[in-house]
Amino acid sequence: MSLFDGLITSKMRVRILMRLFLNPDQQVYIRELADEMQVSPSQVSDELKKLSESDLLHAKKVGRQINFSANQAHPLYPELHSMVKKSLGMDTILDSILERLGNVEKILLLDDYAMGKDTGIIDLVLVGKIDKENLDDIVNKTEKYLKRKIRTLILSLNEYLKLEADLRKRPMLELWNQNNISS
Repeated sequence: MSLFDGLITSKMRVRILMRLFLNPDQQVYIRELADEMQVSPSQVSDELKKLSESDLLHAKKVGRQINFSANQAHPLYPELHSMVKKSLGMDTILDSILERLGNVEKILLLDDYAMGKDTGIIDLVLVGKIDKENLDDIVNKTEKYLKRKIRTLILSLNEYLKLEADLRKRPMLELWNQNNISS
C-alpha cells in the first residue's frame, strides 16, 4: 500500500504520479503508460487529462503524440516528489547508505525504478570506498522493510568513470553526488 492510497482515490492516478514524480525529468506518452500499466489508452488518457488540468503535469505535443511530465514548478511538487520517494523507500535506502557505508561519492538508481516503475527490484550503483559488510547488512534489512529486492554494483571512482558512458545508456536517476562527479 502506498502513502497516496488514502489521499487519492484513483489507483491509476497514484501509479501515474509515482511514475512521473520519482523521475520528474522524464516524459511519457499515453500508449507507453497504457502498455506499462496493462490498461486501455483511454483510461490513462482520462487520468492524464485530470492531472494536467490540475497543473500537476505538463503536456507537450510532439508530432502526433502528447508527452507528459511532472510540473516541477507546481507548488505541491516538492511534497509530492518527497512522498513518492518515501513511498518507494528511496529515502530510507539513501539515509542508511550515507550513514553507514564510508566514503560514498555517488549513488545512482538504474533501470525500472529510475523510470518510476515499481517492479520490486531496485538497482543501485554505489561509487566510492564502500564498506561491503555494512552494505550487505543494510540491503538485507532494507529489503525486508521495503519488501523489494535490492541489487547493488560497487565501483571505485576510476571504474565508474570508465563505465559512465555505458551506464548513461540505461535509464538512470542520480540519488546522491557528493562532488558533482562526472567524466
